[in-house]
Amino acid sequence: MAPRIRTEVQVMFFDTDCGGVVSNIAYLRFIETARTHLAEELGLTLVDMAEKQRYPVVVHTAIDYRRAAKLGDRLVIEGGLDRVERARFWCAFRIVRPQDDMLIAECRQMLALIEMPTGKLLRLPEHWKTYQKAESTEQRERESQARTVPSGERVQ
Repeated sequence: MAPRIRTEVQVMFFDTDCGGVVSNIAYLRFIETARTHLAEELGLTLVDMAEKQRYPVVVHTAIDYRRAAKLGDRLVIEGGLDRVERARFWCAFRIVRPQDDMLIAECRQMLALIEMPTGKLLRLPEHWKTYQKAESTEQRERESQARTVPSGERVQ
């Protein structure tokens, strides 16, 4: 099974606009923290990356803001490896407010592994192939099941 992570944050003043609502960029910072923890689960520790000069870089981000989070909210960010190819991979994240089980945002990012300072694109580590196989089975199961959104509507 592909690694999954779960982090928690509390919304601070610097995360919000003058109305106390979380600004768009703050959600990406929450996801950046979660993605760093996920990288460690995948074997890409911070120290290792710095020593070997090999880094995962974001190529594309898609984020859907569902509800506003506000000052003082406690949020949970869950994420995992969503798809793996030879030289790129996708991570998916959900931000939820557990107090009322409200989905705040969903995000999917495509990343590649590069070597610095040349910026050379690298193949993903060999052991990630096992995630690719597990991921395709999990993805088929997810797609075949209906999902319930917080409002109680069923989505196919």
